[in-house]
Amino acid sequence: MIRVVHMTTAHARNEVRVFLKECCSLASAGYEVHLLVADGLGAAVSGQVTIHDAGRVRGRFQRMLVLPWRMLLLARNLRARIYHFHEPELLLIALFLQLSGARVVYDSHEDVPRAILSREWIGLRLRRGVSRVFEAFENFTARRITGVIGATDHIARRFAGINPRSVAINNFPLESEVDSDGARAPIDRTVCYVGAITRGRGIFEIMQALELADARLLLAGPFESEAVEAELRRLPGWQRVDYRGQVNRAEVRKIMAQAHAGLLFFHPEPNHVDAQPNKMFEYMSARLPVLASDFPLWTAILGETGAGLQGNPRDANAIAKLIGAVLADPQGARAMGERGRQAVQTTYRWQHEEAKLLRFYSGLLA
Repeated sequence: MIRVVHMTTAHARNEVRVFLKECCSLASAGYEVHLLVADGLGAAVSGQVTIHDAGRVRGRFQRMLVLPWRMLLLARNLRARIYHFHEPELLLIALFLQLSGARVVYDSHEDVPRAILSREWIGLRLRRGVSRVFEAFENFTARRITGVIGATDHIARRFAGINPRSVAINNFPLESEVDSDGARAPIDRTVCYVGAITRGRGIFEIMQALELADARLLLAGPFESEAVEAELRRLPGWQRVDYRGQVNRAEVRKIMAQAHAGLLFFHPEPNHVDAQPNKMFEYMSARLPVLASDFPLWTAILGETGAGLQGNPRDANAIAKLIGAVLADPQGARAMGERGRQAVQTTYRWQHEEAKLLRFYSGLLA
């Protein structure tokens, strides 16, 4: 069996893309798959995947500067044919692994140089310079490793000019995630948002829109910071929120079954406009109309499928009108939900991406 090591410093050991999709798909195809994580929960075997733990560290900077070297020691001891890493800080050790004679793959989940431009923990005056320096380093390393995977077509196209062995592996839903029984019980005048709760993902505009639309929100996910959470809880709109905390996959499905629509009002930041949020396709798979930002790429997806409505994410009134339109037309909302589910079943499904992943791996070893 060909030994493969996936490496992540930030994702949970059961994270959807890294573990459930890529690692499990490779294991099912006959690869010997190992996953290196850093959560402090220890070694384990999950299904056909062997998990190794590099241990937890404190803070963002230790994660970026200490964990990569711990990962390198673990990775070298495993002597794999392929090393596949999921965080930009692991670019620090990529060339060391490449020099060992192994195949090395960078899985770029986001357009990091553009994401840096909206990172609030980096001083505003420093962001552009940090972005340029990182992009130069990222390109230097990507050019010298075996291949690059982009989580979207946009990311893969960017790397195609740097490393010809670049491919897009999209975050489309697993077959098991596609709602098949149609068991839905929406709560009156309720919509949902599941994911990271941040300013850049429109949570404050959503809060204002709830009052304007006389709607309620099922909310789940981690807050950007304690300060953001405290500010949200002080707003009048918080009285319309049912916060479920950080939930597992089963609870996510339950939340979506209780809502009339799923919200995705990301701000037009450089890293958002060309993103394809996994949550969009999860909403679609759950028969939920998608109410989303009016980015061109999202317009192409939702316009082609007829699975949702779009508006200005910085305008609470526009968001409220979209929510109101869905709540006022249950039959139309159900039709949008059915069109979304159909699109996931035929086009936006992991089965297609899994085939691309396996072809990509075969090419690495050719």
